[in-house]
Amino acid sequence: NVWLLNTGWSGGPYSVGSRIKLKFTRALITSILKGELESVEFEMHPIFGLFMPKYCPGIPTEILNPMNTWLQKGAYIQKSIQLAHSFHLNFEKFSAEASKQIIAGGPLIDEHHHLEAEF
Repeated sequence: NVWLLNTGWSGGPYSVGSRIKLKFTRALITSILKGELESVEFEMHPIFGLFMPKYCPGIPTEILNPMNTWLQKGAYIQKSIQLAHSFHLNFEKFSAEASKQIIAGGPLIDEHHHLEAEF
């Protein structure tokens, strides 16, 4: 398994949100190393295609899905689509050398695609 941890900003854009608490980062890493997340349910992020655990010991469940930490959900969706679009534009430089599997691993949406009503 490969794990991507957000150890940075949560709850809104810079100056609105805050850093993720170190105790939550440590709890997540501990749970990963102990194999405690192998049997929990996951949900897929509809823009980035990443699987997020719905439960982790020692962590409030609402922070496991980053959108839940933003007061303005629309602002989160807008910022996520903007980030996905930036990824797609930047990746165009490398796409000729990438396999279809690698290309498929990128964000599932950018500003030219429609977001399903999964949020």
